[in-house]
Amino acid sequence: MRKLAAVAAAMAVVSISACKKTGDGEYQVEKPVVGTQTDTIHTPTVDVGTDTTKVAVPKVQVKKDSATIKVPTVKVNPPKK
Repeated sequence: MRKLAAVAAAMAVVSISACKKTGDGEYQVEKPVVGTQTDTIHTPTVDVGTDTTKVAVPKVQVKKDSATIKVPTVKVNPPKK
C-alpha cells in the first residue's frame, strides 16, 4: 500500500512539472514516451456578456359587478328526539 502511495505521489510531481504555459490559453505538455514528446495544447476561450430581451407581462383586470357578494349558507337541523 505504501508503494502505491509513493508511486502516485511521484506521478503527481512529474505531471505538474511537465506542464508550462507558453502563451494566452496555450500550454506545452511533455508526454512520457520512449524519450519525451512535447505537444502544445490550446485551451478554449470563454466570452461572457449580457443580453437584453423583452418580457410580455399579461395585463390583469378585475371586473366590478355590484356591491353584493354571494355567500354560501349552511343549515344544520338537530336530530329529533
